[in-house]
Amino acid sequence: MSQLATTEPHAVAEMHPAQPDAGAALVQMIERAASNPAVDIDKMERLLEMHERVTIRQAKTAYSSALAEMQPNLPVISERGRIVVPGKGDKDGHSTPYAKWEDINDAIRPLLAEHGFALSFRTGVEGGKPTVTGVLSHRDGHSERTTIILPYDGSGSKNDVQAVGSSTSYGKRYTAIALLNITTRGEDDDGRRGGAPEMINEDQRADLVALMDEVGADRTKFLNFLKIEGLHELPAKRFQEAVKALEAKRRAG
Repeated sequence: MSQLATTEPHAVAEMHPAQPDAGAALVQMIERAASNPAVDIDKMERLLEMHERVTIRQAKTAYSSALAEMQPNLPVISERGRIVVPGKGDKDGHSTPYAKWEDINDAIRPLLAEHGFALSFRTGVEGGKPTVTGVLSHRDGHSERTTIILPYDGSGSKNDVQAVGSSTSYGKRYTAIALLNITTRGEDDDGRRGGAPEMINEDQRADLVALMDEVGADRTKFLNFLKIEGLHELPAKRFQEAVKALEAKRRAG
């Protein structure tokens, strides 16, 4: 019996999975094993499983390396969009700035291509609300994704189709910013010299969403009250303010 026929898969375990030669060496071993009738099926399957694990690890390493190289070159996106909220009574209205999806897409597309990335989106419905999932894929096979559940944006007398389109555009902005850690700022902001405020975390956001549902709060009106476009823009220091406002609605019935 040949040496290959008696080789267990753990014999190649000393090869570091992140080394480029590890995958090639396994492929050669699998090819020799496949042509040798003395190699039993169980050993062949274990070799194939090992090759799959090595390939997955190498793809993830390549993704992380390419992302680390790209991120310092990602531009700061100007917030040229405005959400206008009318005032009530004799109070003045206000507007909330945001970075438009087309500005983000135009700025990041060349860098994504240069570093072997592709950004795609999937839409769906969860609990009667639209969802957008952003998927950042690398040419070596690894991908990361994040999903946001959105309200229908019916502001500004939009019809149903326009409302869905507006919510989808918001979802693309949010998921792209989350996946790439993109920074946005107002056009008249000279770099936020005072430092960006700490935002609420995912648990706090989930608590507010649950509390809104519990007290029957209108999401759009609540966001307008807080003068933000989405809960991800709520500074951590205002979390208790938001909770108190929702509890006040509960008491008011």
